[in-house]
Amino acid sequence: MFSAKPLFSYRPYWAKRFGVAPVLPTTRSQMDDLGWDACDVILVTGDAYVDHPSFGMAVIGRVLEAQGFRVGIIAQPDWTRVDDFMALGRPNLFFGVTAGNMDSMVNRYTADRKMRSDDAYTPGGTGGSRPDRSVIVYAQRCREACSDIPIVVGGIEASLRRIAHYDYWSDKVRRSVVLDAKADLLVYGNGERQVVEIAHRLAAGEPVDAITDIRGTAFVGKEVPEGWVEIDSTSIDRPGKVDDRSDPYAEKSPSGTCASNGAELPVQFHRHPRIDRARSVIRLPSFKAVQKDPVLYAHASRVMHLETNPGNARALVQRHGDRDVWLNPPPIPLTTAELDRVFELPYTRRPHPGYGDARIPAYEMIRFSVNIMRGCFGGCTFCSITEHEGRIIQNRSEDSIVREIETIRDSVPGFTGIISDVGGPTANMYRLACKSAKIEAACRRPSCVYPGICSNLKTDHDPLIRLYKRVRELPGIKKVLVASGLRYDLAVGSPDYVRELVTHHVGGYLKIAPEHTESGPLSRMMKPGMEAYYRFKELFDTYSQAAGKKQYLIPYFIAAHPGTSDEDMMNLALWLKRNGFRADQVQNFLPSPMATATAMYHSGRNPLRRVRADSERVAVAKGLRVRRLHKAFLRYHDANNWPLLRQALKRMGRADLIGNGKRHLIPSWQPKGSGEEAEGRRRSQAGAGKPFLTRHSGFPAGQDGGGREHKAAKRKRRSGA
Repeated sequence: MFSAKPLFSYRPYWAKRFGVAPVLPTTRSQMDDLGWDACDVILVTGDAYVDHPSFGMAVIGRVLEAQGFRVGIIAQPDWTRVDDFMALGRPNLFFGVTAGNMDSMVNRYTADRKMRSDDAYTPGGTGGSRPDRSVIVYAQRCREACSDIPIVVGGIEASLRRIAHYDYWSDKVRRSVVLDAKADLLVYGNGERQVVEIAHRLAAGEPVDAITDIRGTAFVGKEVPEGWVEIDSTSIDRPGKVDDRSDPYAEKSPSGTCASNGAELPVQFHRHPRIDRARSVIRLPSFKAVQKDPVLYAHASRVMHLETNPGNARALVQRHGDRDVWLNPPPIPLTTAELDRVFELPYTRRPHPGYGDARIPAYEMIRFSVNIMRGCFGGCTFCSITEHEGRIIQNRSEDSIVREIETIRDSVPGFTGIISDVGGPTANMYRLACKSAKIEAACRRPSCVYPGICSNLKTDHDPLIRLYKRVRELPGIKKVLVASGLRYDLAVGSPDYVRELVTHHVGGYLKIAPEHTESGPLSRMMKPGMEAYYRFKELFDTYSQAAGKKQYLIPYFIAAHPGTSDEDMMNLALWLKRNGFRADQVQNFLPSPMATATAMYHSGRNPLRRVRADSERVAVAKGLRVRRLHKAFLRYHDANNWPLLRQALKRMGRADLIGNGKRHLIPSWQPKGSGEEAEGRRRSQAGAGKPFLTRHSGFPAGQDGGGREHKAAKRKRRSGA
């Protein structure tokens, strides 16, 4: 089905004679020690340099090194001046720019747009070591340093901003980052294939502006090349009535047109049954069109998501002023042999020695973990994994995984015999795929598991069970944990998998993500209903008891997701109380660029269906007060939230939930020194907000240590104090 030039089949570049660097250089003196007069490629990243396969810049650097190129890394440079960007001299081929493993705006700001004080990818965990919109800033500094050197941007920040996109932090639609960064090429998705081909073609003397045919890349052009057939996106998915626009591609809105007059878009339908898909391009509404019209924005988002399967996706083009941003189809997934080799390159598996003993929190988190696969076919609308890595699962071989665990055991300092995680984007999608390569290549569904598990999906967990058994029996391995996200709707179809997981791979608590209990938000998230959760909990409890272990499920939930009403959050809070859960830290929905849920948030429409001006409206929790309320429902037990919740419950006609009995959600009394004003004082004194990657602490009734404040207040009230 998928075919591409094998990743490691290129003729090595002449500089391969220098051999493998113990660690990729970050200074001129380190280059001198290696005998290099120059770097062929310089990678600029917003993260500290950790030579580990969980860090993108290390993977790209080592993959390019395996091709024979000399690669240097500029990590977390001072972006206020150009000097740091010249630290390694001029690269012979190109600058590669990435914000790092996280989007820089997500890294720097909370869901409430508050500046964070920490950064898990920085030595010491302190914030402030990268700028807002790092890709743009770094690319501009690279251009200042060497104006004639090609710039290639990539990583998740560039990947999710490859077309016109809604930006939550500025609350507006921004144009493609390839334009704002003034980059020559943008690489989206996992970038090994693209970057390797770009490097070899530039090394062969090909000008960068001629490299326009690599899958998984975007670039800026003037017009559609000769020989291509341009298809109007509205002929694929007609948006219907829109506000004040008769032409979705016009740069200026026509006068005399009003949505209230019921006028339809004058779109001519075109059918192209004999056109070669490989030579056709879909024209999305222009940047100005989607910037002004939420209906067209939702339509463009829907069409883009329909064109994400590498087996059938077509190129996309979107007008920005007098230029086109062209997106080639997604990259071909790596084969198992290719992925094995990528993960077994000569990483030191440690931070660069220049950091000394400084602690890098993100490294500490993954130091003893193993990634066994890539991709996710869940298609959750709020998640960026599918948009970035794709929904085709790319698997490592069992032998490669075992070798990595043995490497950790034998060479990583501080290893105590416990592998902290064997997983990936989703823990139990290892070796799951479509039953038919032909069907998979033709499929255009955004999810293989929603609204139900596709009948063509192989859900056999036996390969994963065999892997778990093999790795936990390795000499020197005391325990292998599974900490990655788990699709419990898939797991319940394999009781043997749940038994293996619960008996051997849970460390007391297992975190899973129902995300909500109500059908409204769940349908907008493309998540299963609670029936699957209850079935999984039944299996989990049964096998925990059989193993003689006291183990607990900790569910994750999202507040303020599009499609969520105040009543939905109230019902979720009641469910939490009935089941004895008290969330420690909670997270409001954060509209990440390009996600389907973000299109809902911005447009108020549901792009999971055909988008029209009069089509289904999606309730959106916007504004600080309503977002605070939804978050407060998740922390119904926090006395600081009670005044806000009392007010909301009375407004909703549910004052019956206010009282001092077990059936009530919140009490009618208020502890001294609590409430909104006290919370505001505490927040102002504390400074920055909580980290984006939060943890939910859920416990069975009677097992948690929360609620001490209101219990003490109750004792005082009873004693007359």
